[in-house]
Amino acid sequence: MTVPRFLYRTRDHLPLFCWLLALWTVLWGSPRPAVLLSGVPLAAAVVRGFALPPLLPRVAVRPWRLVLLLGFMLADLLQSGITVAWQALRHGPRARAAVVEVPLRADTDLLIAATATLTTLTPGTLVLEIDRDRRLLYVHALPAGSPRQAERRRREVLRAERHVTWALARTGAAGPGDGPRPAEEAS
Repeated sequence: MTVPRFLYRTRDHLPLFCWLLALWTVLWGSPRPAVLLSGVPLAAAVVRGFALPPLLPRVAVRPWRLVLLLGFMLADLLQSGITVAWQALRHGPRARAAVVEVPLRADTDLLIAATATLTTLTPGTLVLEIDRDRRLLYVHALPAGSPRQAERRRREVLRAERHVTWALARTGAAGPGDGPRPAEEAS
């Protein structure tokens, strides 16, 4: 391994190293020099010994976009909560649900996990499975009594993915207002 490559790898794993050192300090209950000095080689050994993917190259934190993502999430929570409550009052236990397959555009574990988390936090949707290889989410959606409603729920998950990608992706991310993907138009 050349020196520049080693330095890049060290830089990419620096947040994990710092997190492990902070965790070690919390576990020991004090930031004494002996605790810190014993934590440094331990954290370095964990970062070096386990081939973990770097966090920095694929994530760009944009505070304003994160605030807009939070606003989108709160609005979606309110709208979905009202929809699910109405379905429960109107149909009771006969409310229709479906498992919807949602193809994702996101290609990093972080973006897929953030999309799945945002989807699961929304009332009426629950991510049942993540197919990482084919980039698919299988979502239990309520209400979904007709193909039209199931398609609407699929579009809602894709809209959440666009918001997450717009807020967290490094470069070339589509904005939250961008139109559907070509695969969406064909279905």
